[in-house]
Amino acid sequence: MVREIEAKTKMFCKESSSSLQTLSIAKSLSSLFHKPSPLINPIWTGRREKVCRRQNLRGRCKVRASQSNSEQKGKIVTEKAKKIKVKGFIKAEEGTLLEGLRWSRGLDDLADVTGRSLLVELIAAEPDTRTQMEKDPVQDYAQRVWFDGGSPDEKYECVFDMPEDFGPVGAIMIQNQHHQEIFIKEMELELPSGTVMFSCHSWVAPKSVDPAKRIFFSSKSYLPSTTPEPLKKLRKEELETLRGENRKNVGEFAVHERVYDYDVYNDVGDPDKSDELARPVIGGLSHPYPRRCKTGRKRSNKDPSTEKREGDFYVPRDEEFNTTKGTAFTGKAILAALPSVFTQLESILLDPKSPFPHFKSIEDLFDVGINLPKDVGLLPMIPKLIKVISEAQDDLLQFDPPILLNKDRFSWIRDDEFARQTLAGLNPYCIQLVTEWPLTSKLDPAVYGDPSSLITWDIVEKEIRGIMSLDEALKNKRLFMLDYHDLLLPYVNKVRELDDTTLYASRTLFFLSDDSTLRPVAIELTRPPDVNRPQWKQVFSPGYDATSCWLWKLAKTHVVSHDAGYHQLISHWLRTHCCMEPYIIAANRQLSAMHPIYRLLHPHFRYTMEINARARQSLINAGGIIETSFWPGKYSVELSSDVYGKLWRFDKEGLPADLISRGLAVEDETAEHGLRLTIPDYPFANDGLMLWDALKEWITDYVNHYYPDAGLVASDEELQGWWSEVKNIGHGDKKDEPWWPVLKTQDDLIGVATTIAWVASGHHAAVNFGQYGYGGYFPNRPTTTRIRMPVEEPTEEELKEFYEEPEKVLLKTFPSQKQATQVMVTLDLLSTHSPDEEYIGEEPEASWIDEPVIFAAYERFKGRLQYLEGVIDEKNVNVSLKNRAGAGVVKYELLKPTSEPGVTGMGVPYSVSI
Repeated sequence: MVREIEAKTKMFCKESSSSLQTLSIAKSLSSLFHKPSPLINPIWTGRREKVCRRQNLRGRCKVRASQSNSEQKGKIVTEKAKKIKVKGFIKAEEGTLLEGLRWSRGLDDLADVTGRSLLVELIAAEPDTRTQMEKDPVQDYAQRVWFDGGSPDEKYECVFDMPEDFGPVGAIMIQNQHHQEIFIKEMELELPSGTVMFSCHSWVAPKSVDPAKRIFFSSKSYLPSTTPEPLKKLRKEELETLRGENRKNVGEFAVHERVYDYDVYNDVGDPDKSDELARPVIGGLSHPYPRRCKTGRKRSNKDPSTEKREGDFYVPRDEEFNTTKGTAFTGKAILAALPSVFTQLESILLDPKSPFPHFKSIEDLFDVGINLPKDVGLLPMIPKLIKVISEAQDDLLQFDPPILLNKDRFSWIRDDEFARQTLAGLNPYCIQLVTEWPLTSKLDPAVYGDPSSLITWDIVEKEIRGIMSLDEALKNKRLFMLDYHDLLLPYVNKVRELDDTTLYASRTLFFLSDDSTLRPVAIELTRPPDVNRPQWKQVFSPGYDATSCWLWKLAKTHVVSHDAGYHQLISHWLRTHCCMEPYIIAANRQLSAMHPIYRLLHPHFRYTMEINARARQSLINAGGIIETSFWPGKYSVELSSDVYGKLWRFDKEGLPADLISRGLAVEDETAEHGLRLTIPDYPFANDGLMLWDALKEWITDYVNHYYPDAGLVASDEELQGWWSEVKNIGHGDKKDEPWWPVLKTQDDLIGVATTIAWVASGHHAAVNFGQYGYGGYFPNRPTTTRIRMPVEEPTEEELKEFYEEPEKVLLKTFPSQKQATQVMVTLDLLSTHSPDEEYIGEEPEASWIDEPVIFAAYERFKGRLQYLEGVIDEKNVNVSLKNRAGAGVVKYELLKPTSEPGVTGMGVPYSVSI
């Protein structure tokens, strides 16, 4: 018998770590003893099967001797470790992404009954005090214990036999035994020392698709240098997985994968579908641009530099909308369905490419509606987008009137509203102080004509009516401008070659009154020379006769169109969506999920990559919504690349730096926020600086807690790797710029983190959630202009039409019926808060709660945001603040931190999630 035991023992020591093999050998050994082997746990009917896992012997047998017996030669006695029962509860939700595996639901139910749903391992955070080696993980299968049919959540329970001296649990590892993916929300461990929560919020693919065990770290944050030794290897392995270093497959990334990598924007065009849809690669020396998420798709047949546009665009699995957001918002489903929705809209319009025949027909979209056919298809899916009046005899498509129309349906015509919206409207990022006179173009006059502006001293002094001289106005900082001259002039002739559109370069001058309101003074429109014609330009001023008034209205229409296009492509898409993506990719590749800076910034990253991928599918793509409805047409993304290359600077993306760069503020230590505003009643800046200060204070407290001295910042290899990758790869086309911040001190890190948090939250909210409120009534913000000014080399017929029917000329200048309704649909979707929107300061992250110093700082941050809400409400009823209060004035609420779901014109989510 002794020889048989020795043989079995040798076999036991050499075999693999497979639990089934271990069980088999353990059973054979047990037959040689009178008592049951301690390796075997009983299997109870109706209960889970306990994992029978032998100790990790690392290739050799090992017997531990107690101190009292170690000196007894030849008498080695094994020490029996004391164990305790530890319960764990997992909250999860079954996924539906891998639709091809839906047949497996019955098998998954069987796995739940037998108790083999999820394999869970607990990883100790501390090494064995005697051997200084990693402690063996503790395993169990989690079994589904209940399912509430009214809730998507499922609960799984496991019971671990944990050694009494196991110590803190630093991580858990989960393997999905189902055939369907599962969304792990959190795990709760009931330890003797108290309950420990693991916040996971991640998709876990089934074992059959990805056999690797998923790693989830505890809520305790660690710098790389302070990471407990048993967790260092897991920390490294997880980052390697996210960088794709362990990826065995090649080519296109699968839907379940979590690989983060970079690529250029080479999937906007679709040359395989049509030569008309071919677009240049955006990103690189010719067209500098931030990088996007790599998909690994095959190359186009016609253009090897372009990717095919087949199927959904890959994003790492955890970047996808969760089920709640995906259902209520129908996020990617609605964005993907928009082309079909637009086809249905076009089918119910009498003449889609024609202008609206009169203003009454525009108002009828809100007041009367359009008859819908019986099969309305996807239209009712759009949230808060339209209302179908079922009580009527025929179903109607009726748009909700935007708040601007509800407040004052004539406000869009007035000059004061035109000026007010530069400070408190949808695009408050472009108004700038005039610092040089005369106004002069910096473009090559040999190509673009006379660089001198026609806005002269006489024109300005006539309009400011003797209040002060032009010299005094410049000295006292009273002249401001919307300057789309040098930016647009190179595009004018190209855009005019496109079908059904026109373009000018423009300058618009404003005078600042004593009551802090702006008054438009002059608009200059310019067309550069071409091979057949010389340069054309003309200045328009507010008129006092019928003809001048109509020309002024038309000139304003062109300027607002320029502002609408710049807003959508630059202030919104480029500066928030597009420029955020490299920060997110680099963070996931270089910062561990347990890194404190990752946990600080992660709420500001949620869903941005997903919404950007959907934008590449339906919004900014060739022939997409932007190209067909906004004036740059097929040059839309190319234009944003030009602006990125010429104007974008990370060090100017923070709000204070942006205001100073535009001359809207100067540094003043005695002033609130350390800045003195050039225009005191500047609602965006007033509210934005309060939000900026709250963010900066919170981030300062957070950073200083984890980095008590500057040396920790400089020596943090993950942090330095992240920032290096942002500069050199994610924004690599600008890697040699001297203005990039370096991360050497706490203040450097605070500045970088605050800027990123601001762009994702305050900046994006200010330019996004008012889109339907201000643009839903499109005469207020037309996205394109379709005919020239009637005084630019007019034919006799054009001039006659202008004098006899000027309103008709204005309607022809506006977008077509098709363009206008497409934009209304899109803007309403983009302005909608989903029911599960995560607003800044509303709910803390689990890692913040578990650290008392951080949670106290977060509570102060939350208090400041609540105070901001009260300040905004108070200012919005102060009629002396004419840019945000008054008769029929839309209140400025875009930076109020929280909101109800829907189109509300308020609410600041953490991230760019729509």
